[in-house]
Amino acid sequence: MTFVRKHFKLLTIGVACAAAGAGAGAIATAGAAGPSPAATTSNSHAARAARGALVRRAVQGDAVVATRSGFATVTFNRGFVESVSGQQLTIREGTKQHTYKTVALTIPASAKVRDNGQSASLSQLTSGQRVGVVQGPQRTWVIARNAAS
Repeated sequence: MTFVRKHFKLLTIGVACAAAGAGAGAIATAGAAGPSPAATTSNSHAARAARGALVRRAVQGDAVVATRSGFATVTFNRGFVESVSGQQLTIREGTKQHTYKTVALTIPASAKVRDNGQSASLSQLTSGQRVGVVQGPQRTWVIARNAAS
């Protein structure tokens, strides 16, 4: 069993927490009032869908998650491959139409790299591919796929 599959729930929770925190911060900054308890109960499906949309649209974030030995920080970056040079991966974070920022990440040699669902090396990634990078305290995952997929 791969480490990603084994810890998928933990990573998902970390990403969801980071995205939910960002969404809550945006709502608080905008001065929006929270829904009434009746509205929360009747719109629970809508709330779950909204949280899911927020997680799917998240581009960059950090999450602090509880572990057996304390706390760990998990960082994620999503966007498009700009270039790969050795262990340096340059990502244009954002969507097809908009760029949040461009970051250069140093990917350790021990990172798990997947390209279109297949095990790969960092050098096999090509410019323009969608990419997600999750960096935890013990592992790094790079998951790329063709932009059309």
